Amino acid sequence: MKPFTLTWTISPAEAGKLLRECLREKHISKAALTDIKFKGGHLLVNDEHVTVRYIVQAGDEVEVVFPPEIRSEDMAAECIPLDIVYEDDYVLVINKEAGIPTIPSREHPTGTLANALLGYYDTIGLMSTVHIVTRLDKDTSGLMLIAKNRFVHHLLAKQQKTHKIARMYGAVVHGKVECASGTIDAPIGRKDTSIIEREVRMDGQKAVTHYIIDSIGEGYSVVTLQLETGRTHQIRVHMSHIGHPLLGDDLYGGRTDVIERQALHSKQLTFTHPFTDEQLMLHAELPEDMARTVT
Repeated sequence: MKPFTLTWTISPAEAGKLLRECLREKHISKAALTDIKFKGGHLLVNDEHVTVRYIVQAGDEVEVVFPPEIRSEDMAAECIPLDIVYEDDYVLVINKEAGIPTIPSREHPTGTLANALLGYYDTIGLMSTVHIVTRLDKDTSGLMLIAKNRFVHHLLAKQQKTHKIARMYGAVVHGKVECASGTIDAPIGRKDTSIIEREVRMDGQKAVTHYIIDSIGEGYSVVTLQLETGRTHQIRVHMSHIGHPLLGDDLYGGRTDVIERQALHSKQLTFTHPFTDEQLMLHAELPEDMARTVT
């Protein structure tokens, strides 16, 4: 089993600085350094153990070894196949099947994506727990961004807060949507009579969804949507609110005679890699059950 490790070479511009300053520039917090110091991590320069007071020189090889992450005893590793769209030492992008919950719950204690991730980490020898950056409902399919370490999760969470992680969804909705494109700006809150269902309500949280109509068929429209906010069930609630619930979404007024789950798929994910600064744009085609509804 290998711990998560971050390595880089000191540039001439960094020469003469305290290692502490270089670590700060890499967004490694004081709390993270405390964990590294007391919970089994290491700071190495040119394969020698050092402290944060070390003065770096150009060409020094810095290695930050993060402590092993403690997994929850309630979350077991399971051998469940994953459709991996992208992977490197820092992140994973998974194309999730519909019907698989993201994390365990009382109703679904096993068989979740989190269980599958732990099983996969065991096969590659990664000493990490589960860090899901972009979550999907159980019956929504498509791309999900996973961080392989708490520190990576921290960096990606900062991107989320500044809207630098973009997700585009494909959906099939009932009826002909009249406007070719539009924005739904309507607050969403929990419905008083349900612990699950949400609704548009004036005292809800701000919620904004942008949409473009891709095509119109006999009794349905194919829509591309992008979220400006990330409220629970946001797309489902907003499309139902304007009179076009998703096919299969019986919770919000959709019929289940053509597809038995909400016809919603995370089809494009764009984010900036937290270490290379490369912008990655990944795609996942509509799954078979959704493709059948528009043929």
